[in-house]
Amino acid sequence: MTTHRIVVAPGDGIGPEITQAVLRILKAATVPIEYDKIEVGESVYLSGHTSGVRDQVWDLLRKTNCLLKGPITTPQGKGFKSVNVTIRKTLNLFANIRPTKSYAPFVASAHPGMNLTIIRENEEDLYAGIEHRQTQEVTQVLKLITRPGCENIIRYAFEYAKAYGRRKVTCMTKDNIMKLTDGLFHQVFSELAAEYPEIESDHLIIDIGAARLAAQPEMFDVIVTLNLYGDILSDIASQIAGSVGLAGSANIGHEMAMFEAVHGSAPDIAGKDVANPSGLLTAATQMLVHLGLGSYGEAIKNAWLCTLEDGIHTADFYRDGLSKEEVGTERFTDAVIERLGRKPRQLTPVAYLDRPISVARKPTRKSVQTLAGIDVFLSWDAQDRDPDVLGGQLQSLAGEEFNLVVITNRGVKVYPGGLRETFCTDHWRCRFVGRNDACRYQDALALMDRMTSAGLEIIKTENLYDFDGTPGYSMAQGQ
Repeated sequence: MTTHRIVVAPGDGIGPEITQAVLRILKAATVPIEYDKIEVGESVYLSGHTSGVRDQVWDLLRKTNCLLKGPITTPQGKGFKSVNVTIRKTLNLFANIRPTKSYAPFVASAHPGMNLTIIRENEEDLYAGIEHRQTQEVTQVLKLITRPGCENIIRYAFEYAKAYGRRKVTCMTKDNIMKLTDGLFHQVFSELAAEYPEIESDHLIIDIGAARLAAQPEMFDVIVTLNLYGDILSDIASQIAGSVGLAGSANIGHEMAMFEAVHGSAPDIAGKDVANPSGLLTAATQMLVHLGLGSYGEAIKNAWLCTLEDGIHTADFYRDGLSKEEVGTERFTDAVIERLGRKPRQLTPVAYLDRPISVARKPTRKSVQTLAGIDVFLSWDAQDRDPDVLGGQLQSLAGEEFNLVVITNRGVKVYPGGLRETFCTDHWRCRFVGRNDACRYQDALALMDRMTSAGLEIIKTENLYDFDGTPGYSMAQGQ
């Protein structure tokens, strides 16, 4: 059998302990892999690499296309970016897959029938981390959603359901509010669902969806959603299933894949032989399936299930009356190794595929894009912050090319016809729409020049485009 080469990053805190435990189990199961160890995370940050990843690591990752990574500590503040997010985005790991299953009665759970998978978009959304302080009072973050990103993750969700015999895929968004960004995700979901008529599909608004997940997780099978929502839902699901410490995570791209535990680095218990390696071990079994070594993943996961059944539990999920022996990292690892070759008696044995799931990239259809106007954002802090005063000044500056159609503050219409009860900060969006069908950007530049000459402080602009005649921008609240 072909030997697969991977990269292993032990990580920070309890990472080295649980990584060593997992590697011991893989060796005992005679898994045909070899590995190179790398260092990422806190020590790399503190040595001066603000990304947490040294340059030479990328070349090694490209050679193997597979990373097993322990938990990482990101120093607070100081402009440090998350290593997890950096790796996911840099290597185009667009799909985050988190299977979540109850192991009751051997792990306490209020939902013994729970067995679902959350498939989360992994690169876009608010996790792009593009933030700005724009005025004395206002900061912003950009939410970026792309059609290719939606198509990748949603198609992956349906292919996953098809490969694993799942019956339903549920999409969750907040498109009743974010009609363009979340609306695009929902629209693509509806389009692609039509290509999989054998799989049931439905959509829920994220707030009621999260509530139902917490109260009735048995109603879900596969959930596909955007980055932030998926991050929150995954932890909710893991916790109500029994313990976040049992959850693993696969991060899959078109070429590269990364596998990690869901939990953090827990530096407070590092080196004390109490950490639970189950999350990283679960991720490792996902890795083996991805590498085409599903039979080895089955043997390891079934041995782990036997260990749970025998009541050999680490402190994080030890329960009086349910557990028989409280053990540390090393003893738990030994117990799994001792049970290799066995299958659980009460819990359902696992059966894994020997092939990864892949989705093909497809070109995006081009629309006719025309400039319709411009949103000009101002930092304006006149003493009484009267929108009518600002509106009157801007009307006189609009010229023959533009109409000032609305001014908003924090997204709420305040001019014309705003209400005096609306609270206004020092951040104003002023929407100018072209009077003619052919709006020219040079006219927008001339408008901004007039505004600047009048003493107004422009902090950003957004062009307003129509796509095939449909506005590519949202209306103001109250417009």
